[in-house]
Amino acid sequence: MASSPTPQPATSHFDVVVVGAGQAGLAVGYFLARQRLQFVILEAGSQLGSAWRGRWDSLKLFTSRRYSGLPGLPFPGNPDWYAGRDEVAQYLERYAKEFSLPVELNGPVREIAREDGRFRIEVDGRTLAADQVVVATGAFQTPYVPPFADQLAPEVVQMHGTAYGRVDDIPDGAVLVVGGGNTGFQIAEELAPVRDVHLSVGSRQAPLPQRLLGRDIFWWLSALGVFNKTIETRIGQRLKERLPLIGSSPRKIQEVGVTLHLRATGASGRTITFSDGSTLDVDAVIWATGYRNDYSWLKAAIFDDQGRPRHRRGVTEVPGLYFIGLEWQWTRGSALIGWVKDDAQFIAEQITVGARRAEHAREPERRDTAAVGTEGG
Repeated sequence: MASSPTPQPATSHFDVVVVGAGQAGLAVGYFLARQRLQFVILEAGSQLGSAWRGRWDSLKLFTSRRYSGLPGLPFPGNPDWYAGRDEVAQYLERYAKEFSLPVELNGPVREIAREDGRFRIEVDGRTLAADQVVVATGAFQTPYVPPFADQLAPEVVQMHGTAYGRVDDIPDGAVLVVGGGNTGFQIAEELAPVRDVHLSVGSRQAPLPQRLLGRDIFWWLSALGVFNKTIETRIGQRLKERLPLIGSSPRKIQEVGVTLHLRATGASGRTITFSDGSTLDVDAVIWATGYRNDYSWLKAAIFDDQGRPRHRRGVTEVPGLYFIGLEWQWTRGSALIGWVKDDAQFIAEQITVGARRAEHAREPERRDTAAVGTEGG
């Protein structure tokens, strides 16, 4: 079902422009709406939740519904069950309608640059202006596939995890899933009953059960204060280096018939080579190898040599420019739907302070304009 976004005001200038109407952008919008600021949320897709709709059919959140709601609206259904991808997309649509958030669909941003103290936003032939901008494109932007994938023979079926939809997408024969995160393990487990499945894991993960002693693992993580540890703490730094594997483990995946391999390091024809020198002939490869940042449209000198934005809890050195929804933006929960509200509220507060400063700065200009009008009358 397509979203029916709130009609937009006939203006090209806003107090705030939010880029991206996923969970992070909508959460920021929730708080901005309470500040009486004029803002718009630009969404490149034709529907809210388009990023979720593009994932595989059987995808389930690894957070239960109890921990999957955005601020002001609990996720519907049994709080101890796990929502599927379409349910998440529908929830995001309902959320935008519930709070009358000003979402503009089919609004891909082509360029943002700061000019004369404001931001110029180019959106497919239109130019908007904003005092402040929030980049809410999230942690999952451009799918990454290692360069050696080009060395595989044309007859080997290849796809990134974002393109995988269902078991029928994969031919019979040996299937290699490359990637040791939650996506790689989930896809490998789904394929295992009907395909000869291999999984290449390049780094050690920290396996955690989906439920422990009758409670969701995120209940335990919250109770233990894990989500209170920021990226600036010693334990936060350690946690960042080892993202948890929820609901699976190397032992469990082998029990369902998946063969484990070390990191995939090369390819030739139908053969994949692993870091220990072993090889495997494959008929299909699913690259669950993550994403890379793409901020080429954002003209700001705030990126490090790996293309990552430099910020402190989403606040950059460019006045009025913020990020939301990044992995470990501030805590482990920064990129999770049930915890993004904390960063969203913080960013909205910073925006409110910035709006007051901008208003104060414009007062002398208004007084001067009024004075000129009086003298000329």
